[in-house]
Amino acid sequence: MYLTLLRTNRNFRLLFFGQAISQLGDWFNAVAVYALLLDLTGSATAVAWMMITQYLPVAIVGPMAGVVVDRVDRRRVMIAADIVRGVLIVGLLLVRRSDQVWIAYVVMALVVAASAFFEPARTATIPNVTSAAELLPANALSAATWSAMLAIGASVGGIVTAAFGRDVAFVVNAASFFCSAICLANTRYDSTPVATPHPEATSAVAPPSRLRRVTALTGVADLVDGLRYVRGQSYVAALICVKAGWGLAGGVLLLLTVFGQRVFPIGQGSAAGIGVLYGARGIGAGLGPIALRWILGQEPARLRRTIGPAFFMVGAFYMALAGAPTLALAATCVLLAHFGGSILWVFSTVLLQLEVPDHFRGRVFAAELALVTLVTSLSSYLTAYGLDRQGWSPRALSFTLGALFVVPGILWLLFQSRWQDRPRAPGHPMATPSAEESVLEGRVG
Repeated sequence: MYLTLLRTNRNFRLLFFGQAISQLGDWFNAVAVYALLLDLTGSATAVAWMMITQYLPVAIVGPMAGVVVDRVDRRRVMIAADIVRGVLIVGLLLVRRSDQVWIAYVVMALVVAASAFFEPARTATIPNVTSAAELLPANALSAATWSAMLAIGASVGGIVTAAFGRDVAFVVNAASFFCSAICLANTRYDSTPVATPHPEATSAVAPPSRLRRVTALTGVADLVDGLRYVRGQSYVAALICVKAGWGLAGGVLLLLTVFGQRVFPIGQGSAAGIGVLYGARGIGAGLGPIALRWILGQEPARLRRTIGPAFFMVGAFYMALAGAPTLALAATCVLLAHFGGSILWVFSTVLLQLEVPDHFRGRVFAAELALVTLVTSLSSYLTAYGLDRQGWSPRALSFTLGALFVVPGILWLLFQSRWQDRPRAPGHPMATPSAEESVLEGRVG
């Protein structure tokens, strides 16, 4: 099914290749940046602030980015974001001393701000270039690609950084964004969102006030409409919160760098140990959605029922990481934890793509991304505070963060017990039985 999708669907194939190339560069870059901060400052808090820098701009820019994604040509948004990111990454070559690390924070904040436009546009685009039967395989393949590039990029990036220096990793990442832009420029599909006029704009009773015209022009009205839509659809709000629950793992992602440097170091530097643990993270994240699709199929009700147990799986293996005596066992725990985490990510994405109409999709995915980055940033900061200010060990923090996953798991199970299938409005992606049937037809492949 996956090879057939890539062979027969040209637009998705180009989107896929662009994603693979840019994400390979991203993970080369991530290991190099974390190693740079640890080597220049020796502080876990410095890495935590970088993680926050890589998340928080999305929460700030994301809501209005979602409005842009729902208004303009999504392909052009992605191409522009790629070019901007490629140019910005070159700025990391300037960081040489501890008093220059601020440059890395500024560069990465701007790169992530550009990503706040790219990612919602890419996620909203997948249903436009795939059929209903291809939707879950396309998302599973995208997640597997992210995971494979994490495993390859983090592992090889750690080795390359240790052997040839960080500058090589930074150049590779910059070049990868330009390659992604070329792939996207060669796609051919209708990438302009469905236009949905604002109710007041077409009212025959009275023309809109000046204030309403201004809010419509600036996008504030569209943002408010998106918030009203989510507030009125409890099932969409619940799905948006799935990734926020996964955001509790933000602190564990910081811990992986600390485990690689302090608990399981390889050689003289920190890059190789970090690379092994991040590589295990990538392998687990790639296996999860593909294996579960093969076992469960892709019926929406089954996807929903799997989310709760996945939270418990993530928590259990993060708790097991706390007691891992060797790097090999630690990597195995990380792999299995992210096997569960990728299920949360991919299944919630597919269910949102099925539930949300095209003209709201950009705003919904931007809001979801903003929420998960806020939770991840808070988790990273509190973890760093516990490490550097309270003297907690990495193992104790791993156990604590793992135990926290019980909370979103229980909340999802409670919501799932009240879930009911609803009639959909005409034009909704799941409005007719044939749409549901077309999803089910993809179960074998």
